[in-house]
Amino acid sequence: MNNTDITFSSEEIGLLEKGPKYNMHHKKRNWLTNLALEAEAAISLLPTTDRGYLRDRVTDHLQKLKLQDKTNAKQQHQSEHRTMKSIQAKLKENDAMITTADKGNSLVIIQSQQYEAKYRTSSTTTISNPPQVTPQNASRTRSGKP
Repeated sequence: MNNTDITFSSEEIGLLEKGPKYNMHHKKRNWLTNLALEAEAAISLLPTTDRGYLRDRVTDHLQKLKLQDKTNAKQQHQSEHRTMKSIQAKLKENDAMITTADKGNSLVIIQSQQYEAKYRTSSTTTISNPPQVTPQNASRTRSGKP
């Protein structure tokens, strides 16, 4: 939910709609080498008669992954990264921020001043009205009875 005057592109909206738990994928530089080494370690535990066939199969799959990684994933990652930088620039320029909604699994875009005012109001209410402790309810709390 956008509570500001900021206009976002369709790519930016698409990224924001993925929600607060979305993780922009980033593979380590040597992920394919690590995968190959792990596969070889697993293959070495198999009977010697099966190793050659499985090494060939794993090699084929690793080569396909290498080709896919060079094209689709890298382009998608770069695109998402550019989109995220664009969102961050707009938020900074407009003194706004992204926060999670009070209920649900969605994001809210709000002016920083508005958020701070809401936070101050909720924290003052909590602090200014602390729960009253009387001898009666204090003894019930210690005994474990409601």
